[in-house]
Amino acid sequence: LSAPLCSNVQRTAQRGNEAPALAYSRPRLATFWSYARVELAPPTPAEVPKAIESMRAMVRAFQAGRLAQLTVREALRNGLVATEVLMWFYIGEIIGKGGLIGYNV
Repeated sequence: LSAPLCSNVQRTAQRGNEAPALAYSRPRLATFWSYARVELAPPTPAEVPKAIESMRAMVRAFQAGRLAQLTVREALRNGLVATEVLMWFYIGEIIGKGGLIGYNV
């Protein structure tokens, strides 16, 4: 870091101004990490068969015409999940490609 920036950081640390920021952020970061460990973890081997059976049940429901019996809330939730999966796919493609060039954004 540059000398003036280092001196500002040191003066701020000496005055104790970082304590309120740390006190504010610690519980929020703890909550974030507790959710992140659960939600961002890859599926366990025990969850894979459940997911496959869930997909099979969805395909059977679609083939039987039970798609029209969805409530608006269920349809909206399914649409949001599909959109999220598609967006993560696109983000992975962009990261793998190394840029946005070539995509209609």
